[in-house]
This record gives sequence, C-alpha cells and structure tokens, in this order.
Amino acid sequence: MRTLKLVAVSAGLSSPSSTRLLADRLLQAARYRLAEQEYAVDVEVVELRDLAVDIAHHFVTGFPSGRLQEAIDTVTGADGVIAVTPVFTASYSGLFKSFFDLLDPTALTGTPVLIGATGGTARHSLVLDHALRPLFAYLRALTVPTAVYAASEDWGSGGGEASSTGFGGEGLPARINRAGYEFADAVAARPVREADEDEVVPFARQLADLRLD
Repeated sequence: MRTLKLVAVSAGLSSPSSTRLLADRLLQAARYRLAEQEYAVDVEVVELRDLAVDIAHHFVTGFPSGRLQEAIDTVTGADGVIAVTPVFTASYSGLFKSFFDLLDPTALTGTPVLIGATGGTARHSLVLDHALRPLFAYLRALTVPTAVYAASEDWGSGGGEASSTGFGGEGLPARINRAGYEFADAVAARPVREADEDEVVPFARQLADLRLD
C-alpha cells in the first residue's frame, strides 16, 4: 500500500491558536478522503512559532539550525502541503513569509498545496487570492481550487469540525471538507517521485552540514 505524507505548516502565534485548529481540521478532512481511497497516510505539523528564532538567525548567518533544516526538509519532502497563516495588516504573517522565503524556489514544484488563513473579520478573506496564491505560484506549487478563510465568527457553529458527511451547507465545516477532498484527490493523483541520485547539493547547504550545532 502506498503511504502518502501530508505536512501542515501553521504560523499561529498563540497556543492554542485558531490557525493551528484550521490546519488540523484541513488535515482531518484530507485523511478522511484518502482513507476512502485506501491510502495509508502519515501526517506532520510544522509549528513556525517554535522556529521563529531559528528563522531569524538563518537570515543573519545564512545557515539553518538543525531543527530548521529538518522542518524545511519535512515540507519539501511531503506529497502534499497545507499552509495556514493568520492575517496581519491585510496579508500573511511575517513569520509565514520568512519561512517560505527560505525554500528553494523549485522545492515545491508540482506539490499540491492547500492554503488557509484566519482572521478576526471576513473582510480579510481576499488575502487568499491576492497574497497566498501568488506566493505559491512563484514556488511552482499546485494550489487546489478551494482555499479556506476562517473568521472568528466561523468557529461558533460546529467548530469547523470536518466529517465524512460531504459538503452540505456553506459554513466553515463544508468549506473545510470541500478543500480537504480536493487536496486529497490532487495528492493521490500526483505521480510517485523518484529520488534523484545525481542531485547537486548547494554549496551553502554543504557548509551548513559541516557546522557543529
């Protein structure tokens, strides 16, 4: 049985956070769909709040810490990525952007990506199309059609709980299910990647590997 690896990147700053909650719900919906297709699924969540200092140090030194490199490898090695950010000043958070700035521009080529965002008001939902989609288009990822924005009031009914009951209604749970199912189908349809034995390791990465933690 083929095992698919799904990774969610959450840029929530508080603990717990609605951003992490949305990421978890989207993962849950995708797992439902892949289970229906009899796939085994490994899931992992990368919490950027835990890597904030490492990310800042990387920009200053040019070298990732061991755990930051592990997070980057986790994301770039996934069969599908769920990326969720809180909205600050009508765009994605600086922490979210800083992390994806560290990825090689071709590292997510062809990778299905499901985008999501959280905020206090529905007025910021355009961040999905005006900020997040262009970012992942630049990274050459395959962003699924349905993106999910969750305003504070959206959590009042059903808590965004995903289920296997379909897309009835237009509330947050229905949007989560629709997006999760589209994402799962895109991941399942992606050709199996073969390891490139002749991959050239960038010089900066070679130097980073020589450093002592």
